[in-house]
Amino acid sequence: MDDRKRAMREFRRMIGWIALAAILMVAGALWYLSLYEPLRLHMVVATVLGVFFSVLLGCGLFAAAFFSDKSGHDAKVGDATRGERDEEAP
Repeated sequence: MDDRKRAMREFRRMIGWIALAAILMVAGALWYLSLYEPLRLHMVVATVLGVFFSVLLGCGLFAAAFFSDKSGHDAKVGDATRGERDEEAP
């Protein structure tokens, strides 16, 4: 159970860093857009939502994969399917 708790702490820490990176990406995107034309409300809302959630989704899926590996979930699935394959083998 210690691996799961440690993995959960690392996952939460990773999500915090990912959220910070997403906020910085949003700020960078808004700054870049402001160089070429004035910012309008609909453009700001669309950029904030699009960039923030895209970064969270992409990086969050990687973080979930790392969590799954570190917490032992992957080993449990591998052990379960290994038993089924051994029974089917002639």
